[in-house]
Amino acid sequence: MCRTPAAGEAGEHTEICEEGRRLYRAALTSGAVGRDEAPGCLTALGLLTPSGGEPGTLVPVPPSVATTAQTYPMEQAILAQQRKLAGLRRAISQVESIYQETRHVGEPTIQRLVGASVISAALDEATRGADSELLTAHPGGSRPKGILEESLKRVLLAQGRGVVQRTLYQHTVRNHAPTLEYIRAVTAAGVEVRTLDEVFDRLIVCDRSTAFIPDKGGERSNHAIVVRDAGVVQFFVSVFEHAWERAEPVSFNPDQQRPSLLTEKTRLRVLRLMVDGYTDAAIASRLGMSTRTVATHLKKTSDLLGSNSRAQLAYFLAQTGLLDGPPTTGPGAASASAGRTPSGCSCEKHDDEDEANGGEQPGS
Repeated sequence: MCRTPAAGEAGEHTEICEEGRRLYRAALTSGAVGRDEAPGCLTALGLLTPSGGEPGTLVPVPPSVATTAQTYPMEQAILAQQRKLAGLRRAISQVESIYQETRHVGEPTIQRLVGASVISAALDEATRGADSELLTAHPGGSRPKGILEESLKRVLLAQGRGVVQRTLYQHTVRNHAPTLEYIRAVTAAGVEVRTLDEVFDRLIVCDRSTAFIPDKGGERSNHAIVVRDAGVVQFFVSVFEHAWERAEPVSFNPDQQRPSLLTEKTRLRVLRLMVDGYTDAAIASRLGMSTRTVATHLKKTSDLLGSNSRAQLAYFLAQTGLLDGPPTTGPGAASASAGRTPSGCSCEKHDDEDEANGGEQPGS
């Protein structure tokens, strides 16, 4: 049997118990039942109401009447919210024309966005409105699975509209399974993806007219800047194109589960940054990898050259000429570094597993 509800609990009952159905039938037959007999479901749903002439007794209420009594306040509350929503939209729409008239004249061409939801909404609006090209650059190595799933939806929708899309990542994503699955999906749809040892910064450019960049003045995930100035956006496009020319295409062969890891190029970049005085943490941040992976690269090279300190390692690198010449980035760079590895040993030897298990720190 249902318990008798407290005041304000009418909405908790959405079913009538077996005892309630039996007692309601009895009330209809006899005209009334005792208050103590009534289960909570019948009184909560308004199917039994106090008898005006006989205290302690309840009389049955027709279901249609009980339904109206229960639902009318709810319907009125919903209507009130709908009227409020319509009023808000109507009020805000009154300044939409003003906004549209002034955004290209008086509105600043740089706009700061604060809040993850605000940034996400602005990105959705811009990418959905793109009709020709989307350029994106994602530093920091691997990306969280949830962000990849949301990004995949936007990318495939844009690709379906015929939007040309190119994306830059860092080499370290080549050993991150979720990111690779994402890349496999978007490249199969026609998106071009390339990787670099170091990406300049996060960038999204829509139709070469609007760019999204991080706001260095605040937390990266909650602060962004929208740029609409034609000259500044063109500069961002030029930076992207320069990086794109030096980047390595990500391609999947039928007999390979993942593209080549480019470990030798990554290691040489780690060594160059170490020689330039960067700490392990700074190198990891710039190359989108964990500090443990940086330490592994340095240790393998130290073991190869027989050095016992960073200073000695830098000296031996200078003596061997391993870092001489242009950075190993872009098509043909591998041949530029050929023959400079000490003792004829390849820096890439047995490193695929180390990179895959070394654990890249997740990026966003």
